[in-house]
Amino acid sequence: METIAATMSAVHVTGPGTVGLVDAAVPQPGPADVLVKVRACGICGSDAMYTTYGGIPPRQGATPLGHEPAGEIVAVGDSVEGLAIGDHVVVNPMASADGIIGSGGAQGALSGYLLITDAREGVQVKVIPAEVPWEVAALNEPMAVARHAVNRSGATAGEKAVVFGAGPIGLGAALSLKLRGVAHVVVVDLQAHRLETALRIGVDAVIDSSAEDVTARLLELHGEAPRSFVRGARPDTDVYIDAAGAAPVIATVAASAKAGARLSIVGVHKKPVELDLGGLLTTELTIALSMGYPTEIFEVTEDIVDHWQRFAPIVSHQLPASRVLEALELAATPGAAEKVVVTFD
Repeated sequence: METIAATMSAVHVTGPGTVGLVDAAVPQPGPADVLVKVRACGICGSDAMYTTYGGIPPRQGATPLGHEPAGEIVAVGDSVEGLAIGDHVVVNPMASADGIIGSGGAQGALSGYLLITDAREGVQVKVIPAEVPWEVAALNEPMAVARHAVNRSGATAGEKAVVFGAGPIGLGAALSLKLRGVAHVVVVDLQAHRLETALRIGVDAVIDSSAEDVTARLLELHGEAPRSFVRGARPDTDVYIDAAGAAPVIATVAASAKAGARLSIVGVHKKPVELDLGGLLTTELTIALSMGYPTEIFEVTEDIVDHWQRFAPIVSHQLPASRVLEALELAATPGAAEKVVVTFD
């Protein structure tokens, strides 16, 4: 049986631009609660954003970090059903009673333990098989973000799709597309090593947008769409997913979209983007914005469980908890890493 410590270290934003380790008491579960020993937690770009701003309301200046956890149940309240000590679980950060885990709530997953109050399997936590490696299980939350973008696109089996951006969300979206039967998935990026990872997870083709004309290459890969009111040759691409959040992506889609194509935007655009709606009118392009995971947090878990070997290459760096501050710095350094996961003994 797991020995539960009385105290734990937790990563907190301690001021604008600063993070540190703080000592905290390990929470005590009540009759309806479970205690989860964190075994792995991914680092998200928003962690660096919270740090830059000195926290996130309502916990400005004292924000516990970490919202991509996987862990093991080490204590179970007497009235809890369907959960047992030793269960491996992924966690829904949005369903915590004391605020979103790692995003303004009272708890963060870059810590030793999480208290799950009024715990219900399939609501706050989802049990997974023990053979799924912890660092892969910790991808559950970002993969849910990617799955929501795919759901918003309406992609169906047999269609053709392109994903812009081969970071963790883009790769997750590409995998989600393939696993739902999309016939041909292309990933576009500027960096060769990212495109190599995309091929490793099983996409059909990649495009280096720094060296190739994306529209011309899509015409080769997807063929030409039937002619319509849209002027010029357009690729027969059904779905576009913007996981890059870069203005040139929108320009490329505008130049490529056939009549009836769909665009799902999950990448964060930090500046306004010019969009010629008059020019797009004849395409009847559907644009869907995508944020978070209203229903997808455990919808994606089955894919990870069944295909964890395909998801594993998304993790570029794995560091132990003793190096958690280094891991945060690594993840926040542009170009230094793709997906950093911290693992706990």
